[in-house]
Amino acid sequence: MRLTAAVLDAPNARELADFYLRLLPGWRVWRGQDRQDWVHIRPPGGGTGLSFQTEPVYRPPTWPSAADRQQMMIHLDIEVDDLERETARAVAQGARLAEFQPQDDVRVLLDPAGHPFCLYTETPQ
Repeated sequence: MRLTAAVLDAPNARELADFYLRLLPGWRVWRGQDRQDWVHIRPPGGGTGLSFQTEPVYRPPTWPSAADRQQMMIHLDIEVDDLERETARAVAQGARLAEFQPQDDVRVLLDPAGHPFCLYTETPQ
C-alpha cells in the first residue's frame, strides 16, 4: 500500500486545483487534465499529491471550530522559507488570512473553497 493523495472536496474541483497549482511552485496536474469534477496534482519528481473532487452540496469548514458548524476534517501544513512573503503571495493567489491566528510563527489561511491551511517556517531544535 502507498498513500498517493489527500482529497479535498470543493464546489468546483478544477478551480481549487488551479489555486493550489499557483500556490505550490512546480506542481503539475497528474490526472484529470480534461475533467471538471476530479483533478490530481503532484509535486515535481512525484510523491504524494493532492486531489480535488467536486461536491455539489459542499459546505466549507469553520475556523476555528464551533460545535454547531461544519467541522474541519483535515488541513494542510506547508513549510515556507519566508512566512511574511509567502503569506502575501498566497493571499495574492486567492487565499484569505483567517481572523483567528493561534500562533505567532504560523499563518492560518483559507483557500478559495474555505479549507484552512497553515504556512510555517521550520525552527531549528
